[in-house]
Amino acid sequence: MNSYEQKIFNAIKEKHIFSDNELDQMESRLKSVEGSLELMLSENPKISSKDILSLKAEMGDLPPYDIKSMSDISADLLSEIPEEAARQYKIVPLEKKGNKLKVGMVEPENYNARDAMRFISMGSDVVPELYVITWETFQKILGQYKTLRGQIKEALEELEEELKEEKKVVLERAPEMMMREAPVTKVVAVILKHAVEGKASDIHIEAMVARTRVRFRVYGKLYTSLFLPSNIHASVVSRIKILSSLRLDESRIPQDGRFSAEVSGRVIDFRVSTFPTRVGEKVVLRVLDPSVAIQDFKELGLVGSGLEKFKKAMENPFGMILISGPTGSGKSTTLYAALSSMEREVLNVVSLEDPIEYRIEGVNQSQTQQEIGYTFASGLRHILRQDPDIIMVGEIRDSETADLATHASLTGHLVFSSIHTNDAIGVIPRLVDLGVASFLVPSAVIMAIGQRLVRRLCSYCKVSGEAPQVFADIIKKEILSMGEDARSDYGVKPRDNYEIFSSPGCDKCSRKGTLGRIAIFEVLVMTKELKNIIYGKPTQSNIKEEATRQGMITMRQDGIIKALQGIISIEEVLRVTEE
Repeated sequence: MNSYEQKIFNAIKEKHIFSDNELDQMESRLKSVEGSLELMLSENPKISSKDILSLKAEMGDLPPYDIKSMSDISADLLSEIPEEAARQYKIVPLEKKGNKLKVGMVEPENYNARDAMRFISMGSDVVPELYVITWETFQKILGQYKTLRGQIKEALEELEEELKEEKKVVLERAPEMMMREAPVTKVVAVILKHAVEGKASDIHIEAMVARTRVRFRVYGKLYTSLFLPSNIHASVVSRIKILSSLRLDESRIPQDGRFSAEVSGRVIDFRVSTFPTRVGEKVVLRVLDPSVAIQDFKELGLVGSGLEKFKKAMENPFGMILISGPTGSGKSTTLYAALSSMEREVLNVVSLEDPIEYRIEGVNQSQTQQEIGYTFASGLRHILRQDPDIIMVGEIRDSETADLATHASLTGHLVFSSIHTNDAIGVIPRLVDLGVASFLVPSAVIMAIGQRLVRRLCSYCKVSGEAPQVFADIIKKEILSMGEDARSDYGVKPRDNYEIFSSPGCDKCSRKGTLGRIAIFEVLVMTKELKNIIYGKPTQSNIKEEATRQGMITMRQDGIIKALQGIISIEEVLRVTEE
């Protein structure tokens, strides 16, 4: 027991946490060098890790730092202190703001560790700030060192060694065999693993002049994860092509494919797209986890009168419900939520998707295969022979699919689908543009829904404050344009100032200020008045007038309501709904 541990041991005695017998046993164990005092304390239910941290802080000259609720530390932060130094001196990086680096020490009185920290920060503008941490915290952070970059580095070293020692043998192997056995396989596997564990929706592997960049899209935003040597770019692309059954000898034209792989004990689907560029092929992989739980409407952000209208529309025995929005606006997720809420035991529910993103028990899900002629249009013809009650078509993107979906909705089927338009009002003109006879639209379409995805504020660090005048004026204008009933339903009133929220960033949200996404919606119902407009002159301005008359909450208004509730920021609402 060193002098520092002796101080803690004496403090424990004074606090009378343990009986004399327990203290004697503890002291005896320490003398026989069975473990440190802190390890013994952490195993005892009479004292919490918080109490241990307080004791350590009392005995030393450093403030305590508790990261029990902290998320994983980034690879950039871990790189501030080499793993070897962290292990030897029991020091780890905690967080960094500007040039100030917070460092955790297990043994505050270990002056060798302090000297090591000074040495590490020499030659840089980093100013270390020391804190005392528990052994448990130290082990937690230490375990994060072998992250993406460490594993990639290990795989690259293996690849370099193999090419050095077995150059002739490797060159003589068939390309497919070489790719299967070479450590570049491990490089790809590590990238896939960290993308899935980091909740990335897409992986971008991009050739650059001097190196290859790997980026992950997380909650709609791209983040650079690592750089690879440029000389292995072709091998990484080839490995992904082999997995996706794409042509290895073709790099002049784009190719599309897909594959499944077991990652962290789950089978994940990856949709692959290659694209030729001046310095090499770019590869984008869409990450699709079929085992992810489907969100309910409240989690999606569809609430209030919009949700009531949607649920009522789903009670119809036939007709068409269309979800609109650009790529990546969450349309498929909303369609899945709708299907999962249906009574699937007594209904024949069939879907046609590209690709199948989630698996729904009780739904007959079919994936289109463009390369063999199995398209939305051809698949829809076959579905109609399967005696369906409810049909989900992933997307209406051509006149043939639009025509078939419309006729299916008029012949006793409830049809759900998505369509690319900017808002709900644009759905009707878009169907007409696709060749659907305008006199059929009023009878076929029950409802059009527009949506966008916005970033949620981090609930751990969000703070409120008075809205600047420019935002207050926008909020007031939108609230005034809402109907009285809508204002009452959502509890909003026009006033001169409003409380809004922002998130400065914390460890939970990796300093981003946002955590996850939610959708903002607008719901347009097919009414008698709207039918008359379509039979007469279905312009966007006429449809918009009817939407206002029926009290439709626009996406911007829905976003402002969510901003006032502290779910999202007003800046995010204005960015996404900018006209």
